[in-house]
Parts: sequence; C-alpha cells; structure tokens
Amino acid sequence: MGISKLFIVLGISFLFIGVLWSFIGKLPGDIVIRRGNTTFFFPIVTSIVVSIVLTLIFFIIGKIR
Repeated sequence: MGISKLFIVLGISFLFIGVLWSFIGKLPGDIVIRRGNTTFFFPIVTSIVVSIVLTLIFFIIGKIR
C-alpha cells in the first residue's frame, strides 16, 4: 500500500472515530468541571466502554486467525 493510500485510510478512520465519539462521548459518569470560562471534560466511562469494545473486537479477531 502506498503512503498516499495509507493517509487516506487514516484520515477516514479519524473522521469516523470523531463522529462516533461525538455520539457516545457524553455518558453518565464522565467528569465535567466548569469554572468561569474554563471547562474540563474527562470521559472516564466512555474510555472504559471503548476499551472493553476494542478488547472484545481484537480478541475475536485473534481467535479467528
């Protein structure tokens, strides 16, 4: 695969992840701190859910190979 195709695949992947993250990025349990004009957002529950899903996907792919 050429470098140009790799960049296209990476770009589409990042776009897909960004759109998906905007839908699941506000789960209950995520930490949001608002003080004045500053907002701190730490998506702890979202990160755990994404980690579990990716672990299952890679486990299934590993079993198939």
